[in-house]
Amino acid sequence: MCLSLGKLMENINQTSTDFFLLGLFPPSRIGLFFFILIVFTFLMALFGNLSMIILILLDTHLHTPMYFLLSQLSFMDLNFISTIVPKMASDYLSGNKSISFIGCGVQSFFFITLASAEGLILVSMAYDRYVAICFPLHYPIRMSKTVCVLMITGSWIMGSINSCAHTVYAFGIPYCRSRAINHFFCDVPAMLTLACMDTWVYEYTVFVSIALFLVFPFICIACSYGQVLLAICRMQSTEGRRKAYLTCSTHLTVVTFYYAPFAYTYLRPRSFRSPTEDKVLAVFYTILTPMLNPIIYSLRNKEVTGAMRRVIQRFCSVET
Repeated sequence: MCLSLGKLMENINQTSTDFFLLGLFPPSRIGLFFFILIVFTFLMALFGNLSMIILILLDTHLHTPMYFLLSQLSFMDLNFISTIVPKMASDYLSGNKSISFIGCGVQSFFFITLASAEGLILVSMAYDRYVAICFPLHYPIRMSKTVCVLMITGSWIMGSINSCAHTVYAFGIPYCRSRAINHFFCDVPAMLTLACMDTWVYEYTVFVSIALFLVFPFICIACSYGQVLLAICRMQSTEGRRKAYLTCSTHLTVVTFYYAPFAYTYLRPRSFRSPTEDKVLAVFYTILTPMLNPIIYSLRNKEVTGAMRRVIQRFCSVET
C-alpha cells in the first residue's frame, strides 16, 4: 500500500493539469431554478442531520443502539452531501469549473468512503431491528454498546480501505484525452472514460466492489426484514405490531432510496450508461437521500418527535 501511495504522489507531482467538472445545470433560467432547488435541499439536509445528531446527543431516551446507529447515519449523510454540493455550487456561481488533481482525488476518496460506510451502517441498522423484534430477550447482549462501536468502526475502516484502493488506481493511471469530466463531482467511472489505457480490469473491480458493499448488504437486509415481517405477523399486540411495522417500513424506505439508484448506476455495463442519466441518478444518492433520511426518521417516529418536544421544553424552561 505504501508503494502504491508513493506512486500516486509521484504521479500527482508530475501532473499539473486540472480536471474540469462539466456540472449538472445548464447556463439558463431552468438551470438557475434547479441550482436554487439543490441549494435549498442542501440547507435542509444540513439542518435535518445536525438536528438529529444534537437531538440524539441531548435526549437520554434516545441513548439506545438504534439511535446511536442513526446518529452515525446522519453524520455520514452530513459529510456525504458536504463533499459534493459546496464545490458544485461554487463552480456554478463562479463559472470556474476546474478542480485540481489532488482536490479531485480527495473528493473521490471521501465520496467512496462515505458511500461504502453508509451502505454497511444500513446493514447494522437492519440487524438491530432484526434482533430487537425477533430476539428481544437477547437484545441487550447482541446489541451492546461494544457491538455498536465495533459495527461503526468496522464500517468506517472497510469503507476507507475500499476507497483507498479505488482512488489509488484511478489517480495512478495516465489521462491523455480531454480533462473534462462529464459529471458534477469526481466520479471515478466518469473519469476513466478519459484514460488513455484499457480500464476493463478496474471496471471488473467496480462490479466486485458494488457486489460487496451494495448487493450483498441489500440481500442481508432483505433476508433480515423477511424474518422481521414473519415475527410481526405472529405478534399478539396490535400496538406492538403497528410500532414494529412502522419502524421497519421507515428503514426500508431509506434503504430503497439509497441502494436502488446506486446499484442501477454502477452495475450497468458502460455501453448501457449515459452521462446525463448517471448525473440524474447521482442526485438521488448524493443529495436527495441525505435530505430525506432525517425527515423520514423524525416525522414517522414518535420517539423522535417526543424527544424534540422534551428538548424544546427544556430550553424554554431554562430561558424563563
